[in-house]
Amino acid sequence: MDLLRSVHFKRSLMWRSAQTHNSARTSSSVQWRPPSSATVGVGQESAGIVTSNGASPPTYTTHKGMGLVNTAFSPEALLKLRYGNLGICHTRYSTTGISELQNCQPFVVDTLHGKIAVAHNGELVNAHALRKKVMRHGVGLSTGSDSELITQLLAFTPPMEELDSPDWVARIKNLMTETPTSYSLLVMFKDVIYAVRDPYGNRPLCIGRLVPISKLHTTGVGEEDTEGWVVSSESCSFQSIGAKYYREVLPGEIVQISRHGVKTLSVVPRPEGDLPAFCIFEYVYFARPDSIFEGQMVYTVRQRCGRQLAIEAPTDVDVVSTVPESATPAALGYAQQSGLPYIEVLCKNRYVGRTFIQPNTRLRQLGVAKKFGALTDNFAGKRVVLIDDSIVRGNTISPIIKLLKEAGATEVHIRVASPPIKFPCYMGINIPTKEELIANKPEFQDIAGYIGADSVKYLTVEGLVSAVQEGIASLQEKDNISSCNKSSRKVGHCTACLTGKYPVELEW
Repeated sequence: MDLLRSVHFKRSLMWRSAQTHNSARTSSSVQWRPPSSATVGVGQESAGIVTSNGASPPTYTTHKGMGLVNTAFSPEALLKLRYGNLGICHTRYSTTGISELQNCQPFVVDTLHGKIAVAHNGELVNAHALRKKVMRHGVGLSTGSDSELITQLLAFTPPMEELDSPDWVARIKNLMTETPTSYSLLVMFKDVIYAVRDPYGNRPLCIGRLVPISKLHTTGVGEEDTEGWVVSSESCSFQSIGAKYYREVLPGEIVQISRHGVKTLSVVPRPEGDLPAFCIFEYVYFARPDSIFEGQMVYTVRQRCGRQLAIEAPTDVDVVSTVPESATPAALGYAQQSGLPYIEVLCKNRYVGRTFIQPNTRLRQLGVAKKFGALTDNFAGKRVVLIDDSIVRGNTISPIIKLLKEAGATEVHIRVASPPIKFPCYMGINIPTKEELIANKPEFQDIAGYIGADSVKYLTVEGLVSAVQEGIASLQEKDNISSCNKSSRKVGHCTACLTGKYPVELEW
């Protein structure tokens, strides 16, 4: 799984760097300031930035590093990058390709028409077959990353392309023909950035407009107020760099971003009858709650999940609480629907990263041990229902339950605002084997006893899908979208990790 960010500016260079599932996608943005006051966010394994001066031929400046962003980028490294007027950047945790600097993005390669830089978020479902195909054409691959494979496919010259004029729409369409999903891409060539989502829209990508700070919180921003354009996997990054959310890149859309603005070049359709397959787990866990997907804020969707969970799985307790922080909106929704008071029972150490994405079990377990403290006065002698967003491996929740009971809770019930995760993801999320998932272990038959809870219940798949799609349907009605347009803006989500029904056929 990789995370990408890009910018194309007319004035100063800025970019968004992130803590994501390359971390948890809770991010801070970076604007060029003197080195002494520069601030950065964090990634999980590696990060990279490529900037361009937009000349013909352009000068690309690249810096990559392992570890967190504030480790990968020193003030001296940032100074070297500041002389461009456009750039793309990326933070990574590995689902394909080992965690080494050679797999760090963005990738830069020479083509017949000059250098291109590519950043990729996702994982190709037919990567093995594509690697063989590329190597049969005599192209060597130096990494095990899908992203290098994409870069090499983009370097191929389409049959009808003029020798002196690269046809990037044709090249990107050729890539989409070769692999259906999963990818959001940024491609930088000379003074243009192309933003691309696969036809199923599995991974997120959105566009923001840089505006004067005085216009950041106003409506009616016009073209005359535009100072540049930014692209990000999540809209939560925009405000902190002085940008306003503009719109999503649509599934299958190829968008050109240049000094002349944002322009749709093409929209590549899915096979007839196939629905979009945006990853539903973005709503459940990965995205920051203030991000916007499909026109709705993630926080609001999580609240609806909590309300639906209270309807499906009520419980007789005194208080509702949460495993902070991604489950907090769901817990509030549960409390509102059930009429119970919401209190905090855990204090989170904000200097410890999210445990789900740590690369091995020992690191995950150590993360749990120093992640929470109990707010004993709030719940001693009370029955608590604890709302969690998901239980993946079961490493985190058991010690939390033990902590609460030892601190005085008379009962601890668990309600999970998503269905059990039973299947691996082959489209960019690090759930590699069924054996790792608690829902596939024999202990799941008595999961309450296994983790030490008084009861455990999950939101159903139907409940989750309903909570997510309810907001999209209401937006369509509010905007008075005609039935014709509704059919062209179909709604669909990938629930493969919950149901085993993948949006496309997997190739090995």
